[in-house]
Amino acid sequence: MDLKEAIKERHAVRSFEDKSIDESAVAELQKEIDACNRESGLHIQLILDEPNAFQAEKPSYGAFKGCKNYLVIVGPKGKDVEAGYYGEKIVLKAQTLGINSCWVAMTYKKGSAKGEIYTGEKRYIVVALGYGTTQGVPHKSKSISDLGGYEYKDPDWYKEGLEAAALAPTAMNQQKFKFELHGDKVKAKPGIGFYTQIDLGIAKCHFEIGSGKDSSVWIN
Repeated sequence: MDLKEAIKERHAVRSFEDKSIDESAVAELQKEIDACNRESGLHIQLILDEPNAFQAEKPSYGAFKGCKNYLVIVGPKGKDVEAGYYGEKIVLKAQTLGINSCWVAMTYKKGSAKGEIYTGEKRYIVVALGYGTTQGVPHKSKSISDLGGYEYKDPDWYKEGLEAAALAPTAMNQQKFKFELHGDKVKAKPGIGFYTQIDLGIAKCHFEIGSGKDSSVWIN
């Protein structure tokens, strides 16, 4: 499975099997986390076999069942977009390894979540990980015209980027982000509301993968 396939196959999963993540998959995932942290300056951490944040020993907690593994997205304050962008890179890597996931903004016990937070850092959000009891289901997405003003005359790479961005998970399932095409560059806007900067980072990650472009495509 490549990253484009991972975007299409990945859906939010909230119920997990009582099974540890394979050691080889953990090693690959940690390698991706380390690379993302070096590149971004974030402090993303992988927490394994820890039942308290999602109350995994209980039959159900906040719509989650059996979650004992998660990413803690930590980093310097003011890096919300990067938190979403690099967090999603790791999530998609997990999908290629057969590991299911769900971005979680509210429905976990914040006081019980593990992970180091250094001075000047904050915990932005967490991502539940594990082997799902199902593969999840697709959710309705906005059209590429709504998300990016797409018109038939626009280049194929822009269309393909928007199609990938339309599949981006958002913390509140609202897809408030917007894209605008300006020649061979794109301007990305987050919208207004909680977690929208993180959502924009996730969407930008998808757009780059779908379009085949790198970060030079963006207008700051």
